Amino acid sequence: MSTWYNVHMENGIIRSLLERRSCRSYKPEQISDDELQTVLEAGKYAPSAMGRQSAKMVVLQNKDDISALSRMNARIMGTDNDPFYGAPTVVIVLADRNIPTCVEDGSLVLGNLMNAAHAIGLGSCWINRAYEEFESDEGKAMLRKWGVEGDWRGIGHCILGYPVSVKEAAPRKDDFVTIVR
Repeated sequence: MSTWYNVHMENGIIRSLLERRSCRSYKPEQISDDELQTVLEAGKYAPSAMGRQSAKMVVLQNKDDISALSRMNARIMGTDNDPFYGAPTVVIVLADRNIPTCVEDGSLVLGNLMNAAHAIGLGSCWINRAYEEFESDEGKAMLRKWGVEGDWRGIGHCILGYPVSVKEAAPRKDDFVTIVR
């Protein structure tokens, strides 16, 4: 490891950013309300283009709703497996489709959610296919059931829970960065 790495690992924020990993194995216990609120608050403070805050978060902790969404997501993926890996909390990130930067804004929210989760000891993972889910009539009906009105585009899901295990980071590729001076 470089000197830079060793020096900056003393900074808790940098260490958290470098150590966060996607979690694909969760304990069945639900996360606490305080933990959930901490993660959601970080999501609310994600940067957004021109400060528009185009994103919206929908939190699912109801097993029936999570199972229904999981089945839909798996169908889109072409599998029978649980794409949410048994996580007890799913945060759906949507964004106002009328804002040109909706995908970027929602992506920043997802990043903040995952980094905040790691910082407080939770596991998280970004799960795709929210776009396909909420373009469908079934997905739009789910949003209405949950009281979500508006013209939303699905960006992604952030699954949350207590990790069963944490994987080591894969080595970073050599040509990840090009510096032009």
